[in-house]
Amino acid sequence: QVRLVESGGGLVQPGSSLTLSCTAPGVTLRYYAIGWFRRAPGKEREGVSCLSSHDDASSYLVDSVKGRFTISRDNAKNTVYLQMNNLKPEDTAVYYCAAPYRYGERCPPIEYNYWGQGTQVTVSA
Repeated sequence: QVRLVESGGGLVQPGSSLTLSCTAPGVTLRYYAIGWFRRAPGKEREGVSCLSSHDDASSYLVDSVKGRFTISRDNAKNTVYLQMNNLKPEDTAVYYCAAPYRYGERCPPIEYNYWGQGTQVTVSA
């Protein structure tokens, strides 16, 4: 069973930056497509970004974060990052990383099967 762990959230002011990390102890994440999702208060879960397996190219980035967010991997650290710049109050949400059942997929996978517990991002003046 793949276990994903998110970290890096916090309370920041508008215009600030945060870097979220997604790790998976015992699993080599470079072989998996990894997605970032968020759920804002009172709203449905939203797909934010996706990074295909084996490289650092993103095949999906939701329009509202284009130009501000970047998804990447550091394979030496077995970590997928979501770099969040120029944060806005509407970015406030619990952020989750997710992976499909099969390795070697490109974004977007048909289904995300494994999820972390989430990390809270709050953007407020």
